[in-house]
Amino acid sequence: MIFIAIVIGCILGAIIGIYAPLVPYTYSGYLAIAIIAALDSVFGGLASTVKKQFDLKVFVSGFFGNAILSMLLTYLGQKLNVDIYLAAIIVFVGRMFNNLAIIRRYYLEKWTNRKKEVANTEKTAQ
Repeated sequence: MIFIAIVIGCILGAIIGIYAPLVPYTYSGYLAIAIIAALDSVFGGLASTVKKQFDLKVFVSGFFGNAILSMLLTYLGQKLNVDIYLAAIIVFVGRMFNNLAIIRRYYLEKWTNRKKEVANTEKTAQ
């Protein structure tokens, strides 16, 4: 079910992206960090779904909260002439890799268990 939502979201994003105006250069940094924060939330949602701990309220609040906080950090960094947004990028990308590892391990374990079950049923059938 979640994969259908992902596919529909990707298709809608592609259609909207084709017809959307270009983002001015002055706002591109804000948009980039917001996208990274949103992707972090999506991977976190997928990892929590795999762990069977998904909560929609936590996901939505994290999705918008992380994006807004990261844009505010970017704004503050520009005003102070310090690249504070790099800290947010490092944290979000690190968390994305951790969540991807959780998802990968889950599906590898599921695949391995399925292969073992097939092998066991073949042995018992003989």
